[in-house]
Amino acid sequence: MAQQQQQNGVKEPLFLIWGGKGWVANHLKELLEKQGKAVRTTTVRMEDREAVLEELRRVKPTHVLNCAGCTGRPNVDWCEDNKEATIRSNVIGTMNLTDCCCLEGIHINVFATGCVYTYDDEHPIGGKGFVESDPANFDGSFYSATKSRVEEIMKTYPNCLILRLRMPVSDDLHPRNFVTKITKYERVVDVPNSNTILHDLLPAAILLSEHNETGIYNFTNPGAISHNEVLTLFKKHVRPDFQWKNFSLDEQSKILKAGRSNCKLDATKLVKKMKEDYGFEIPEVHEAYEACFKRMAANGVK
Repeated sequence: MAQQQQQNGVKEPLFLIWGGKGWVANHLKELLEKQGKAVRTTTVRMEDREAVLEELRRVKPTHVLNCAGCTGRPNVDWCEDNKEATIRSNVIGTMNLTDCCCLEGIHINVFATGCVYTYDDEHPIGGKGFVESDPANFDGSFYSATKSRVEEIMKTYPNCLILRLRMPVSDDLHPRNFVTKITKYERVVDVPNSNTILHDLLPAAILLSEHNETGIYNFTNPGAISHNEVLTLFKKHVRPDFQWKNFSLDEQSKILKAGRSNCKLDATKLVKKMKEDYGFEIPEVHEAYEACFKRMAANGVK
């Protein structure tokens, strides 16, 4: 484990990943290690204030990456029947960790969700996307309701960066990968959505963190892509014999306990920030998926 050092009286960055056994957390840890950065992980419960403060004072990180939270297993329907547990994690826990980091003078990057919107008259399918300042308009699931409400409070903290991911995708077929999920469904809806290709965006998350950026960013590749477009590219590059069936949103709603967010996020703020301040390019979502599936095929994923 790389040790935190002092250079000219300034601390070298030390990243502490909360929710350290999670899927995104593991990707972040591997990336930070590849970059030669000092990183540690923890599974301390966010709602346990004494334990959180003790962990922060023990590790003494310069940056916390919060990948913890409750999304439900196997999906967000779980949150409908476990509301108290969802609140403890997504509301009390997230706020507690952010507040403790503020008290200790530590920057925190919260990996949040963009599933707080749904298409409406002002933001129709094929039209403009939701920007960071647009009020949340989706509370069809208890999960989304907790996330949108805590964000409204959390954004006031001066040490806090909030990155809104949507339907994250990795270069493998991990069970948490959005692509893995839709390839296993008996039927899928065909609605365009914003997606987060981790290969493209996690390096940006690290850059924003180590430069102590704050505020809210729609953390997705630019544009929107439909389920059928994703699966067509998957079939083209990864699994040529893959077949799937569609059904309507009304038909889908009959088999789900909670509603699902469908929306396009406007990633202009993020793209502009990364390009102008860091010379970092984020590819459009269709291009990003094409590259992702080519990497999958090259790695022998089937």
